[in-house]
Amino acid sequence: MCGVFGFVLQKQKNASEILDGLKSLEYRGYDSWGIAIKVKAKIEIEKHVGKIGEAKTSLTSTTLGIGHTRWATHGGVTVENTHPHLDCTGQIALLHNGIIENFEELKQDLIKLGHKFISQTDTEVAVHLIEEELKTNGFAISVRNAFNKLHGMNAIVVMNARSSEIIAAKNGSPLVVGKSKDGYFLASDAAGIVKHTKKVIFVEDNQMIIAGKTLQIINLLTEKKIKPKYTTLSWKFEQSELGNFKHYFIKETHEEQEVINNIARNSQKDAVELTKYIKKAKGIFLVACGSASYAAIGATYLFSKIAHLHVNFAIGSEFKYSEDFVTSKTLLMPISQSGESIDVIEPITRMKKKGARVASIVNVEGSTLFRISDYAALLNSGPEKAVVATKSFTAMLAMLILTVFTYAGKMEKGRYLLQKAAINVGDILTPSYIEMVERLAAHLNKSEHIYIIGRGFSYTAALETALKLKEGSFIHAEAFPGGELKHGVMALIEKGTPVIVFAPNDETYAEIISNAQEVKVRGAYVVGIGPRNNSVFDDFLPTADLEEATILPQVTIAHLLGYYVALARKVPDPDKPRNLAKSVTVK
Repeated sequence: MCGVFGFVLQKQKNASEILDGLKSLEYRGYDSWGIAIKVKAKIEIEKHVGKIGEAKTSLTSTTLGIGHTRWATHGGVTVENTHPHLDCTGQIALLHNGIIENFEELKQDLIKLGHKFISQTDTEVAVHLIEEELKTNGFAISVRNAFNKLHGMNAIVVMNARSSEIIAAKNGSPLVVGKSKDGYFLASDAAGIVKHTKKVIFVEDNQMIIAGKTLQIINLLTEKKIKPKYTTLSWKFEQSELGNFKHYFIKETHEEQEVINNIARNSQKDAVELTKYIKKAKGIFLVACGSASYAAIGATYLFSKIAHLHVNFAIGSEFKYSEDFVTSKTLLMPISQSGESIDVIEPITRMKKKGARVASIVNVEGSTLFRISDYAALLNSGPEKAVVATKSFTAMLAMLILTVFTYAGKMEKGRYLLQKAAINVGDILTPSYIEMVERLAAHLNKSEHIYIIGRGFSYTAALETALKLKEGSFIHAEAFPGGELKHGVMALIEKGTPVIVFAPNDETYAEIISNAQEVKVRGAYVVGIGPRNNSVFDDFLPTADLEEATILPQVTIAHLLGYYVALARKVPDPDKPRNLAKSVTVK
């Protein structure tokens, strides 16, 4: 959550560059935005409620500026609560990602000292703490002392009009610093600065960055200086651009074919390394949230069927209730697109202290999860800018399929199935197939409820379809294992209720068709997805028969449905579902 962008440069840049930086981070989710820049020896500030869209800034050129997209936590969505926040003197501007858990007591102390608060946020406490420290200390020491008083997982970025510096400190929330020929850029993730530089530092917890004419890194606890170590990003800026597509949601769905091919061609080493960790483990936990959790659920079926191995699954936010089972011989396998979700990072960090090993599957190189893992298998699906997960989810499934077949000694079969799946996904992404999806979307868009059923590995596809319909079109959609219909779900079926049925040509086929018959006789409008049409289906979307890899074209269809139902319902921006953010960095 929250987008952070800033720069300190030797030559002036237009403040619109800060606005562009914030636009590149819109996918993180936000409800208001603001910019602060240095003009001569003063700070000028601009704040707005709502989306950036085609907005332009009235601010001028500068060498020093910061910007922020806010996701409201403490205080409503108002201009006063929007970041950046100023101190009483107007010389210090600060923005923040995270939650300051002890802000109430700090605020009361500061009020007694005469500080005036304008907002209802927890954030404003931090800038006044720095202001108070500046009465007796220099800028860097003041920021360090103030930050160390904050409880919780936070990142702050502070600019000082007098010293022409930006100082950033973090403990939990992500932050990256990039070096260009003209100075330094800061952002909440690398997508914000890849346009300007690929030479970056991923800031670690309990580190402070001082960016001015030079760059310093200081350990917040020991006060020792740390030598900067830069990573060169492999991303291309063009990967973040829309091109000929109207939305990132559909653009990134169209990239799924290449994502699958890439893993089939280039991820053998990752599959082998993950297999080594799996074989050494006594107890394995897959830990994930959102769409990634559905990939993990699917993996439990896959490991059982192909590798004859039992693995456990836990939702990231629920894992703490299963931690008593973790030992130094346990393998944790977190799965994440961003590598920054707090519900995954927090338990993984805690279990590492118990000695557990961590072999992760993650999309973002240099992310927190990437850095804390003993081994990280990179999905390499490129930046994903729609809030809804599409190609990253497909990449997770492809990586898991390859890994399970590798563990079972059948890597080449796994690669073959992925290559065949990529071909089928390409067929599904053709105009003629998309026309069928659009016709179905026009029928579904009038629905109040949609139900999706699957069995075995296809239950994962059902879960993903329900989530994409909820996120994309705001229709109430629920997924169930087919066998659960008779345990209460059947009461929800009435005449015309859409029920989407995943019917792959595997051991689940006969039973899922029986389930389809059960809802059909109760009036449901039955949509089949699979290699074989059936008289029970009122509508049908075909896939190839790809054994376990049939899941891949299934989820591509799920993503197309989520997008085209959203268009049919005239959702304003399918890339940014209301109330949601791409990376959940606060509890």
